[in-house]
Amino acid sequence: MDIGFIGLGHMGEPLAANLLKAGHRLVIWNRSQASAQRLAAQGAQIATTPEEALGTGIVFSMLADNDAIRAVLIDSGVMAKAAKESVHVNMSTISVAYAQELTAQHEKLGITYIAAPVLGRPDVAAAGKLNILAAGPAAAIDRVQPLLDVLGQKTWRLGETASHANVIKLAANVLLASAVETIAETATFVSAHGVAAADLLQIISNSTFPGPVYQGYGKLIVEDRFDPPGFKAGLALKDVRLALAASDDKATPMPIASLVRDSLLDALAHQEGDKDLAVLGRVAARRAGR
Repeated sequence: MDIGFIGLGHMGEPLAANLLKAGHRLVIWNRSQASAQRLAAQGAQIATTPEEALGTGIVFSMLADNDAIRAVLIDSGVMAKAAKESVHVNMSTISVAYAQELTAQHEKLGITYIAAPVLGRPDVAAAGKLNILAAGPAAAIDRVQPLLDVLGQKTWRLGETASHANVIKLAANVLLASAVETIAETATFVSAHGVAAADLLQIISNSTFPGPVYQGYGKLIVEDRFDPPGFKAGLALKDVRLALAASDDKATPMPIASLVRDSLLDALAHQEGDKDLAVLGRVAARRAGR
């Protein structure tokens, strides 16, 4: 199948690589060329403009945020030139309001829009083990499902309203960041009492809270290891802010999310925005004077 892919960052590159490995023909576009060249060595065709990638009829995008999507696809006029039967699968984490705006813009242009943000870090993406949150026209999702099956271990279908996938994605990232915040705080707490934080995390992650969040982020916090980042603190802050903005729209208080936002702001204030989200462990220790 001929597929376009726009946006080849930490998540986009492994996704595109998996589509290539599955035998699909990719036309790729990225603002920087390093990742595009690596994929070209695997058989991808590099587009000189995003419009060329859209010409395949099915295009995936994994751009950084609202502004990147708006600049690359909308304000540039590129999306307006896509064929009417095209399908755009947007895997980016964006605001709920902008997801609604994108849906309306695509409908006006006669282009099918699917929101398909993902749960998982770059290593999970490379292994093809992502959980994909898909929402949009059912027939269109059926059409791209074989491709989603290449990219993830499970596709969670969330109905016809595309923005619902973004609501779930933001909620999931608030839950993740909140869990990392509590790991950070409790690791600092036990350390202050002379107990090894590694003991706490070994016990907790193998009893009450098994799974990748407590095991994975706990290990990073205990080892004070925040590079290379799987999920940057700055990006986590962006997502928490998007969730808070959406909660404001519905007058839904999220006090824990507000607390996590402030902890992430502390990380940014100390030039740690490019560190892994686990840097919240350093934030908690710093607050405690440790």
